[in-house]
Amino acid sequence: MIKIGHKEIGRHTKPFIIAEMSGNHNQSLERALLLVDLASEAGVDALKIQTYTPDTITLDVHTGEFFISNDENLWKGQSLYNLYKEAYTPWEWHEAIFNRAKEHGLLAFSSPFDETAVDFLETLDVPAYKIASFENVSIPLIRKVAKTGKPIIISTGMATAAELDEAVRAARSEGNEQIVLLKCTSTYPATPTNSNIATIPHMSVLFGTEVGLSDHTMGVGVSVAAVTLGATVIEKHFTTSRAEGGVDSAFSLEPHELKMLVEETERAWQSIGQVNYGPTEVEVPSLEHRRSLYIAHDMKAGDIITKDNVRDVRPGLGLSTKYYDLVLGKAIKKDVTKGTPLSWELLL
Repeated sequence: MIKIGHKEIGRHTKPFIIAEMSGNHNQSLERALLLVDLASEAGVDALKIQTYTPDTITLDVHTGEFFISNDENLWKGQSLYNLYKEAYTPWEWHEAIFNRAKEHGLLAFSSPFDETAVDFLETLDVPAYKIASFENVSIPLIRKVAKTGKPIIISTGMATAAELDEAVRAARSEGNEQIVLLKCTSTYPATPTNSNIATIPHMSVLFGTEVGLSDHTMGVGVSVAAVTLGATVIEKHFTTSRAEGGVDSAFSLEPHELKMLVEETERAWQSIGQVNYGPTEVEVPSLEHRRSLYIAHDMKAGDIITKDNVRDVRPGLGLSTKYYDLVLGKAIKKDVTKGTPLSWELLL
């Protein structure tokens, strides 16, 4: 069993929902704190931010491969350095954001992007760590996080099975078994067709970990489907309003959608249940509304049962309809009125 703070993670409990703020604070602490409030109102379990600076994640270079020129990239026209400068969460804000989360009873933690970020987050006593997809091949970072002894959530975007094996082994080599893998597609936004959530149960068996979904698709449908396949953690980016813009706003949920995510993933989890045939306890009263055999016209003792005077109708208090052909041609033992359920005791 994995436990983050006071929350347990596993199939025995509802999905653990993480609201990812990322850079949607738009460099406003006031907006960041508002996002914490909105996440709490939506009913999520945890709030997550990201801990880096432009200089800890890339170089101050604005040409060549450091410049985003791909026409299909959401951030085309920016250098990596300027993008991360716009998106990063100032480290001096972290304590205020985490304290606001605590006031709401929300768990709050972060994705560190280098070892200095881990050292900083340890001073804030975060309850867990998240490794982003682009860092899942950073074995020294994974080992550093694993050494804290705290749960480690690893997004699996782009990683091969071999690379994931290396990441999981790195965490376990430090004595940390509290590992959650998140199936992830590292496109922004992602589409349902390239989400491949069928990987979730396979990943759980292959690596022996809890598995969830870091979902970059629009809407909540993929997350709901993932829960039915065994996802125990769902992570989604969120914002106040996509219309207000922001580095991740295009694929982020708005507050009412985040609330829907919480509600619908819990419903999906509740619906899984167990393999079951036959009426459940709550269905038993409905059995009387099945079809069964009833007298359709008044009959006298000795009358012969025909297709005209016996029918299969609702409710279900008469003989089963499977005996219909068997009772045709039989005689009635006593006078009966229309609406009498047919029984073996009425037959000669």
